[in-house]
Amino acid sequence: QVQLVESGGDLVQAGGSLRLSCTTSGGVFDIYTMAWFRQAPGKEREFVTGISWTKTTIYADSVKGRFTISRDNVKNTVYLQMSSLKPEDTALYYCAADSTFYRGGTVIDDKRRYDYWGQGTQVTVSS
Repeated sequence: QVQLVESGGDLVQAGGSLRLSCTTSGGVFDIYTMAWFRQAPGKEREFVTGISWTKTTIYADSVKGRFTISRDNVKNTVYLQMSSLKPEDTALYYCAADSTFYRGGTVIDDKRRYDYWGQGTQVTVSS
């Protein structure tokens, strides 16, 4: 049973920074593609960023240059460093794992590809 546990969400002022963490257990973290999604009230869950086992990364246009994803395969943890936060970044942030092995280190931004999900951590950015 694969479990993902997020932490680090908080209330922060616009322009501030936060680091989210997601620790996994019960799976083969080293080969998973890991991603962060977010969902604001009344909106669809959207892709934020993802990182492959080769550490290839992709980002949504809305967060490029402000957010950085990284992974630590020793700690089975993926991180999301967020800076220059804006009120529109307010959402419940979910960590997700895609257990398909992509030899070339592909990252897919479609939430339907992700097998395992955390419970989410709330990020609120005040103006």
